[in-house]
Amino acid sequence: MADEQSLSYSLDHFTELQEVTTLIESIGPICHDDILLEAAEERFIVILNKYQEQPHLLDPHLESLVQKLQHIVRDPSNPAKVIQQAFKYLYLITKVRGPKYVVRLFAHEVTDVEPVLGMLSQQNPQDHETWETRYVLLLWLSIVCMVPFDMARFDGLKEGHAGAVERRKPVVERILETAKVYLSVPDKSRDAAALVISKFVTRPDVKKVKLAEFLDWCLIRMEKADGETMDGMLLLTGILTTLALLFKHGKREDLIPYAPIVLKQTGACQISNINNTLLRKLNIKLIQRLGLTFLRPRVAAWRYQRGSRSLVYNLANPFAQDQNGGHHHTAEFSTDTEEEYDVPEELEDIIEKLLTGLKDKDTVVRWSAAKGVGRITGRLPQELADQIVENVLELFSFRESDCGWHGGCLALAELGRRGLLLPDRLPEVVPAVLKALSYDELRGTYSVGSHVRDGACYVCWSFARAYDPKEIQPHVQGIASSLVTAALFDREVNCRRAASAAFQENVGRQGTFPHGIDILTMADYFAVGNRVNTYLNVSVSIAQFREYTRALIDNLADVRLQHWDGNVRELASQALHNLTPAEPEYMANTVLPKMLSQTNNIDLNTRHGNILGCAEVTHALHLYAQQSGRSLTDVLDKNCFEVLKDIVPKLTTAKRFRGLEESSCDRQFVI
Repeated sequence: MADEQSLSYSLDHFTELQEVTTLIESIGPICHDDILLEAAEERFIVILNKYQEQPHLLDPHLESLVQKLQHIVRDPSNPAKVIQQAFKYLYLITKVRGPKYVVRLFAHEVTDVEPVLGMLSQQNPQDHETWETRYVLLLWLSIVCMVPFDMARFDGLKEGHAGAVERRKPVVERILETAKVYLSVPDKSRDAAALVISKFVTRPDVKKVKLAEFLDWCLIRMEKADGETMDGMLLLTGILTTLALLFKHGKREDLIPYAPIVLKQTGACQISNINNTLLRKLNIKLIQRLGLTFLRPRVAAWRYQRGSRSLVYNLANPFAQDQNGGHHHTAEFSTDTEEEYDVPEELEDIIEKLLTGLKDKDTVVRWSAAKGVGRITGRLPQELADQIVENVLELFSFRESDCGWHGGCLALAELGRRGLLLPDRLPEVVPAVLKALSYDELRGTYSVGSHVRDGACYVCWSFARAYDPKEIQPHVQGIASSLVTAALFDREVNCRRAASAAFQENVGRQGTFPHGIDILTMADYFAVGNRVNTYLNVSVSIAQFREYTRALIDNLADVRLQHWDGNVRELASQALHNLTPAEPEYMANTVLPKMLSQTNNIDLNTRHGNILGCAEVTHALHLYAQQSGRSLTDVLDKNCFEVLKDIVPKLTTAKRFRGLEESSCDRQFVI
């Protein structure tokens, strides 16, 4: 671990520049030796992979490296192996730094159109050894095809067979036909081809003649594609990717005439029923883009705004907030403003599909649907937006599956982050989120719900950034206590760390969480990584703060002692033992009687956990009584004392002692 940290901290510049340059320059000399070529490629991969988390360190040198590689691929005298190796290096650079950044460094003059198209025409889409070449060429074409000249100027005559002169195929046709071929391939070239088409057909000169034709082609192919076969799924993936990008890059006024038919056709294909995660995700993405096309771009005037989020403005106006009295308001709409909204009838279908997408079985689909809900809600009038919030809150019902709960959390986080969840909704939202923080559903020998709890932490994190402290203040104690119990007692480490991060964000942004800084130092990212430590040590440290003591004890007694995992039940009982000195009277008068009432429960897990809890708390109370020179009978109620003595005989008589002998002997009752 120390070695990894020292390595990551030492990366402050591109240290292997000279070696990478040498590898590029040596492509030609070693091209006849496959072993040397492979070794050079492996070394190139190792070097660049070091910068996956800090790709910006490559920026000062990327342009020169890309130019060197493009010089190699543009030289027709170079052997095919040399050109292929150069394209592999270009792909690796693109993978690390990202295609959006690297593609801007590609040569994109008018003279580059024909060479790039020529190289693409020589490629074999079925050759799986050269997919990097096709991918980079298509990326290159995506920027070359945007040159600011009418594409008709590239059309002309060419010399044919026997010196005959024939008319060249229009460049527009060649680009579209070439890119269409790659929409159904199973490699990364499909994504690059979708990018090429989405940008190309939205050009001012091309959209007039090719946009409608291309959309017709897509819809016909979608209708004929069989989503149950591999070829059909590949084609659908390519078309949906292209349409989603097209409705992203195109202008609204150009696309709105085609949006209804595209929506109708995608719905007819029943893509949401296909057992393919990527297809369902792309379908949701396309649906949300169609929804945004139907609605005029606007920033909702009714949205909640938490002051100025511009650092430049805050630094330039340090007293602006004080002068405003710290008030953050929701703008009111006039009647005229409301009448400006034109909500088409198709939007109801779109919102319904997005809300259904929130319940999809795959996280990436739910996440895409949540973002769609947030984006579309921001363009709706307040009345319709409030209906969407109501529908999202209905997902927090025990009639819904864990997927629905998780999707609801993601949607609430998106709405809150965008200021679309107004403060008057918080009394309904916060209890639902707190329920999600403890969601755990047993299914046979395993449970589901960790993703729901993680999503609930994300909601709390987003609320910290979205709302003014005075809006959250009425809910501070509930949120703070729930996040602390999740950070300490959740079974999954990712949920504990998510809760810790959400608590930290609230402490920093809100500043109203009781003893926030002190708790952060006790339950930081590393401290909550060890479950035994959080149960037995960190919980004791935090229990010294009275605002959290009973919340911790109640969570252990009411939730963790009934947990399906035996290790959690044992840790919970031991934690109750350690927390007893913090609240001895509450333990003796409230917690212990409650646990005793569950020792004869029909559920084995509940019975086991509460017997362990009774034993541990009784022992802790005995030690507490000894410190003050008293006996256990002075601390315990007489009825509790009698019930404790009868636990083993009653369980034996009821034949519910099977499997519990060991647990009941783990801590001997001190009576």
